[in-house]
Amino acid sequence: MSTLTPMATGLRFPEGPVAMPDGSVILVEIAAGRITRVAPDGDKHVIATPGGGPNGLAMGPDGKLYCCNNGGFNWIESGGFLAPHGQADNYTGGRIERIDIETGAVEILYRDGDFGCSLRGPNDIVFDAHGGFWFTDHGKTRERERDVTGIFYAKADGSHLEEVIFPSENPNGIGLSPDGTRLYAAETYTCRLTAFNVVAPGKVDGGAGPGGPGIPLYRPAGYKFFDSLGVEECGNICVATIGESGISVISPAGDLVDFVATPDIFTTNICWGGPDRRTAYITLSGSGVLARMDWPRPGLKLEY
Repeated sequence: MSTLTPMATGLRFPEGPVAMPDGSVILVEIAAGRITRVAPDGDKHVIATPGGGPNGLAMGPDGKLYCCNNGGFNWIESGGFLAPHGQADNYTGGRIERIDIETGAVEILYRDGDFGCSLRGPNDIVFDAHGGFWFTDHGKTRERERDVTGIFYAKADGSHLEEVIFPSENPNGIGLSPDGTRLYAAETYTCRLTAFNVVAPGKVDGGAGPGGPGIPLYRPAGYKFFDSLGVEECGNICVATIGESGISVISPAGDLVDFVATPDIFTTNICWGGPDRRTAYITLSGSGVLARMDWPRPGLKLEY
């Protein structure tokens, strides 16, 4: 395994990396409320400033960015690490935003209450082959309570939003298998990776596992938390693991294939770029670093 090399520093809790064809990476800076493009040489350019808490990012079929905005966190900084700490005092509500990369224009596509849905803290997003997208709602945590949330499906034109899976225990990362027939979701506080059988666009098999639609796939021992995830071309699921500090690589059968250690307890996300998608970009959020490394297997080619 190659060495993890910093690509950019000084970021304010980076997440949601999207690898671009020119070698740059577009990501969110949650604590700064902005979308930033990082050039291969580490130069940073602000694309848009939606405010709140921009979290997950994905490229849509129209060439625009789709952003899960969690509405904002409070923050604590200690020992050189930045960490989210509960719902922001100026919380602005959860929403899905569409962002024009060229102009920086931000459009709210869905907001809390649309189509009868409660959007508390949208977190991560993945598009399917039909032009729709799945996203998780991680919810918000307050002093003595935490939201009960779910997993949603929406259309990119703003015409449909549906909570498909409820409840889910503060879901975070989300991804699809290479053939699109399985949806994967990582829950943070249970540190559980769950699979769902996709039976139609925006629909999962309701009787796939005991107690509901989810099939328990993997849960590590010890005091750890799952964050966002990416999927390899071969079908492995790579889940950012907080506490153990690194990326857990899990097979579709639920076996731990590998663990790639990182130096940041708040390692939150991974994506792949380069001509063969063997360059992994990893967000080391607590220390504000976007890092890259050679990866032994190619990442899955995303729809858009």
